[in-house]
Amino acid sequence: MSDLMVHIPVRLGMRRALVRAVDGVSFTVERGRTLGLVGESGCGKSTTARAVMRLEEPTSGTIRLLDQDVTHLSGEALRRTRRHFQMVFQDPYSALNPRLTVGQIVAEPMQAQGLPRAQVTARVEELLDLVGLQPRHRYAFPHQFSGGQRQRIGTARALSTHPELLILDEPVSALDVSVQAQVVNLFRDLQDQFDMGMIFISHDLSVVRHVSDDVVVMYLGQIVEQGPSESVLTNPHHPYTEALISAAPGRAGTADQRERIVLTGEVPSPIDPPAGCRFRSRCWKATEECKQTPPLAVPDGGAHPVACFHPSI
Repeated sequence: MSDLMVHIPVRLGMRRALVRAVDGVSFTVERGRTLGLVGESGCGKSTTARAVMRLEEPTSGTIRLLDQDVTHLSGEALRRTRRHFQMVFQDPYSALNPRLTVGQIVAEPMQAQGLPRAQVTARVEELLDLVGLQPRHRYAFPHQFSGGQRQRIGTARALSTHPELLILDEPVSALDVSVQAQVVNLFRDLQDQFDMGMIFISHDLSVVRHVSDDVVVMYLGQIVEQGPSESVLTNPHHPYTEALISAAPGRAGTADQRERIVLTGEVPSPIDPPAGCRFRSRCWKATEECKQTPPLAVPDGGAHPVACFHPSI
């Protein structure tokens, strides 16, 4: 994905404006690796994921999957391509059609791709077993299952077309703590088995560190820091990343004893973001230089790219 932008038109009274939900985001997800996407609510994580899925129309930029440009695909061409990338949604209660049985829910993507009925039936049973459910569950309805079981059903549906990329949008945030580890471990096992690339969106940095090979930190629609998970979460360069890690319960790094950083001020509006570094209105390191836009680059002595004029090294 290169220089992705999603600008959403809105009305403010008599005036028209643009919500700059995603504003120039670029990253690559390799087969067999997981990219963690982190940041505060409203930073553009889910909009980025929906744009990759083509559920949200990109304003500009390029989305490539398996060396194919899918940015502007539509109709039949988009339907055929969708088998290669699937999504597990945040809310396991609203993501499943309550009028369909589990078997019908899991079979839908395969039917949309035109698979023969006998092949679909066999594949549904295989998928239910794969995610830890019983063959008899195919005749039950979503309301008969717990949150963790519903997320497994959503996962089975997402895997039904053998995707190369699986996008997980806050997949455990609505689940009890006792169930979260089971679902996270399920995703890791499935990735090892099918060699998929994954985008894992979460607020929980401890989960991101456990799951992700690489991390992208977003703030107000832009990437402020990215790199290997261990490097970013144990040696953050950007003040915003430092604040996120300091606020994480138990800290993202087990040996991390950094002081709690309390950010002041409100998150600026994505309709009218600050010029230059978008974090400068809340940053304790901000100077006049920060009114310019910092490039995303590896600083002298740094271990990974960061968009900051005053990074911590």
